[in-house]
Amino acid sequence: MILNKIFSRSSKTTTALWKLQRKWMSTSSKSVADMAIKDGELRVFIVAGEVSGDTLASRLMSALKNLAPVPVCFSGVGGSMMSKQGLKSLFPMEDIAVMGILELLPHLYRFRVKLKETIQAAVSFRPHVVVTVDSKGFSFLLLKELRARYSQLKSNDVVHIHYVAPSFWAWKGGEARLKNLATFVDHVLCILPNEEVVCRSNGLAATFVGHPIVEDCLELNSGKEKMPCEMKIEGNWKDFRKKYAVPSGATVMTLLPGSRLQEVTRMLPIFANTMEQLKHSFPELVTVIHVAPHQHVEDYINKVVHKWPVRAILIPGGSSQLKYDAFSASRVALCTSGTVAVELQLARLPCVVAYRAHFLTEWFIRYKAKIPYISLPNILLDSPIIPEALLQACTPDKLASLLMELIHDEALRGEQIVAADKVIRLLYPPERTITNLERQDLGLTFPNYTPSMLAALAILGYVKS
Repeated sequence: MILNKIFSRSSKTTTALWKLQRKWMSTSSKSVADMAIKDGELRVFIVAGEVSGDTLASRLMSALKNLAPVPVCFSGVGGSMMSKQGLKSLFPMEDIAVMGILELLPHLYRFRVKLKETIQAAVSFRPHVVVTVDSKGFSFLLLKELRARYSQLKSNDVVHIHYVAPSFWAWKGGEARLKNLATFVDHVLCILPNEEVVCRSNGLAATFVGHPIVEDCLELNSGKEKMPCEMKIEGNWKDFRKKYAVPSGATVMTLLPGSRLQEVTRMLPIFANTMEQLKHSFPELVTVIHVAPHQHVEDYINKVVHKWPVRAILIPGGSSQLKYDAFSASRVALCTSGTVAVELQLARLPCVVAYRAHFLTEWFIRYKAKIPYISLPNILLDSPIIPEALLQACTPDKLASLLMELIHDEALRGEQIVAADKVIRLLYPPERTITNLERQDLGLTFPNYTPSMLAALAILGYVKS
């Protein structure tokens, strides 16, 4: 396997950086790194609007600082993780964290104000590269407006990179939208294996760098006696139960209501009614609610949890180890559709996926969706391995029934656990990309071949046509 192959190397990263700088300085092409070397610094304007994007962007920032042959300066919008890497956000990331079509309308004025502020800041910063991370609604408007502004200023050297491909491939007529992106997006960094081909076939340059879940595994398994190729995280369930005084006979259920306030206010009441039904079947039912690092979300959950039908343990966002400890102590999980479905696969915790939206947004989904699934594991395997309760079918009765079945049916639980191995392997960094780096004699060793490092190399080596 590719991970075993990668781990067998012994070159030092310092040697790699020296070779990388020498290679860049000797080339006549005008790559991002070339422009940075000429100016004596690399200026990166970076924007993320979601909790998951904040983590992804922070890792990319760290990788850029490690690989760039000159100092890196950052400006833009982000959260707490990005601030640890040196970003002073223009405004709170939550100001642009709006999901859905109809859900955006009440926030449209604020959205436009923040967009204008971001455009002005980007132009003033004079970046070599603008990197937008997910949050396609805000990101694409920003990149489109910036490209128009460059034309007015008769300057078109700034490179536009979007990290996390938009899931247009999942919608009827969606691929046609990818063709329009090429006018203001230079390159897309993809985290799913199918996306690079779809983007390229529609005229949009793209590279599959691997899914960030791989990095979660490497970070949390660092220093542990594990085979390098074992893509699995085992938390400490004993410590978790002891820390929170969970009785030995209790049934523990993990709840992940989402990271956006809109999601949480819509999903948490449904989860509460589901627990109300289940408490009669499980007298010692304990729920573990994972709270996203978002002040409004924290305030809302702290307010409603006082009326929770069963005991609730709140897990603050930002601590990956505590999160996986909670997963290991749980029998099943109930989650709002999102990245967490993949995290649960990494923990091998069987789950049920739920999703509701504004009724007009739901109508749009029914009309435009090309695929029958919403959770990434089901999409990757093209099979309903994980039970989903979506839209009008997402009711407390339905969720309680699915959870009861998953708790008691060992065969169903086993299917999810076996499928998890297949899902995680599909998200590895691609071997062909790593092979290309070997041919360049960069001398990098794993874990430097992480998605973030591959993404950083793709940015630094990008040549503006």
